[in-house]
Amino acid sequence: MAAAAVCSNVTKLPDGYDKWICLYPAYINKDKTRAEGRRIPKEKAVSAPSCKDMLDVLSTSGLQVMGERKIYCREKSKEHQYWGRVRVQLRGPTGQLLNPTFSSREDVMLFAAEKIPHLKSRTNAKHGSQDQHQQQHQGKQGKQGKKKK
Repeated sequence: MAAAAVCSNVTKLPDGYDKWICLYPAYINKDKTRAEGRRIPKEKAVSAPSCKDMLDVLSTSGLQVMGERKIYCREKSKEHQYWGRVRVQLRGPTGQLLNPTFSSREDVMLFAAEKIPHLKSRTNAKHGSQDQHQQQHQGKQGKQGKKKK
């Protein structure tokens, strides 16, 4: 069973929590360079992922995940929207893989980058911005033929 939570709401951390892997949104951000922290190929990366997006996607995958209010050390902007880190449990207490699909942290990052564009929050935002963009162009077309005399 997957568990998505933010650390501030949890009173007792699960056993072996310090062994869980840490993932920052910068690892799968298409807009970052390798030097700025991107860890997967640019073709497979996502534009502007958030910690909440990663939590949503990974919690549906069957992994045990938890969010933390931390900031990536290479992040230039210290604004609140860039805060967040996801902890994922890949291995059990005896060292066996919990999910054979995810054998490494790279598998988890690639899975998250593949699934984030399909989130409802992402698809609805795209349609809204396209409609707004079309309305702006329609308004400009009517004014082009007018000249002052």
